[in-house]
Amino acid sequence: MRSKWLGALLSAVVVGMVMPAAALAAKPAATTGTPAKLTFQSVRLRGSVDPNKQNTTFFFQYGTTIALGTETAPYPAGNGDKAVPARIDVAGLAPATKYFYRLVAHNNSGTVLGKRRSFTTKKQPLGLSLVATPNPVPAKNTATLVKGNLSGTGNAGRRVVLQSSTWPYTLPFQNVSNEQVTDVNGNFGFPLLNGAVTQNTQFRVVMPQRPDIISPIVLFGVKPYVKSKVSKHRVQRGHLVRFSGSITPRAADQQVAFQKKHNGQWVTVGGDTHLSGGKFSKNVRVRRGGTYRVWTGSSAGQYASNVGKKIKIKTFR
Repeated sequence: MRSKWLGALLSAVVVGMVMPAAALAAKPAATTGTPAKLTFQSVRLRGSVDPNKQNTTFFFQYGTTIALGTETAPYPAGNGDKAVPARIDVAGLAPATKYFYRLVAHNNSGTVLGKRRSFTTKKQPLGLSLVATPNPVPAKNTATLVKGNLSGTGNAGRRVVLQSSTWPYTLPFQNVSNEQVTDVNGNFGFPLLNGAVTQNTQFRVVMPQRPDIISPIVLFGVKPYVKSKVSKHRVQRGHLVRFSGSITPRAADQQVAFQKKHNGQWVTVGGDTHLSGGKFSKNVRVRRGGTYRVWTGSSAGQYASNVGKKIKIKTFR
């Protein structure tokens, strides 16, 4: 009996001496944890992985059904013999949606699936965006479309109202049209017919129902019409050419400048801030031939800036 016991003991010792330590390693352990940093479009998936003394990687599987279907990129977990944290941030998720997920660990001994768990992304807060197109527009044709989008969870079928405040923007915003209802994608539009806007105007859209949401303000510009001409199109270099014309409509502080195109940019070569009945007349010294134009703008912001037609002037010695 004693000899049998000694023989078994010697066999165990020999096996322990002959078998390498790597052969004693096993599959990794994967524990799916609770999510963190949950928003309406992102989450941090967490868990822990025990490599069991082999080089191990981990990743998360997730999806809107128990079939999952999407995997993150693999990350190293090392080759230790203790559990280490496993964390991966996931973005691009749909708001107010339930997702299933689990942690997966892999080494040379095999692949282990963690327990399947779930989370629900948060609702996306409602938000309004707004644009006016075209913008700015000539004073002779102020027709435009103020359109926008209500984004977020529950954005379809919501009432929105267009409001405006006209230059100098000292009066409160007022409703300028009937209510609109957003479509299935949250889109809406307010057409404004020609003549509805006569000078620079601020627009915004509000939701009259809860929650109270107001869009950013869009500045809609009205450009005055610039009519311009010159006394001559061919002049001796360094001599004067008379620029004349009219600005319609005009502001009390309407400014006029005469510009020449130089190296692809417009350079002011003369100016006149005095208008008589919306008309201007100014002698400008032409040192070189080229392309000229008349620019106008209102420093107080009653109208958008605008330019007249391009005028060719040739010079000779």
